[in-house]
Amino acid sequence: MIRDAEISDAQAIAGIYNYYVANTTISFEETPVSTEQIAERILEVRASSLPWFVAEDSGRVLGYAYASKWKTRSAYRFAVETSVYLQRDATGQGLGRQLYEALFHTLKVSGIHIAIGGIALPNEISIRLHEKLGMKKVAHFEQVGFKFGKWVDVAYWQKEL
Repeated sequence: MIRDAEISDAQAIAGIYNYYVANTTISFEETPVSTEQIAERILEVRASSLPWFVAEDSGRVLGYAYASKWKTRSAYRFAVETSVYLQRDATGQGLGRQLYEALFHTLKVSGIHIAIGGIALPNEISIRLHEKLGMKKVAHFEQVGFKFGKWVDVAYWQKEL
């Protein structure tokens, strides 16, 4: 089931996200994020009138997706950056696609024109997901992140909604 995220989901979301923080270059954060920080982020997304969804099965949060402002200048107000994260044991089941489809639909209905997804490279699974949903690669920045003692590239995909 895909539903709106609640503040009570913050602990589960932090658990999902902190795996990626601690073990991958998918996230450029380098220290674990607290439940309180995730709750603040959910509130910030809501305050921007943007969606944050979770995928849930039998009361267990399996993943989440949300949109945040692309930039703060007024002319950027119709563009958002999107993110999706799944529990490690929930990948390959179509949940990322379902979360993004719900997110894109809600964004389009609310008047958002462009969805942008940033991907730390390499990440073939995320690239396939974004491209399967009609996003196209529009930018590639070399060595913009430094994590685990190595430089990491970031590329951006976008979709007109």
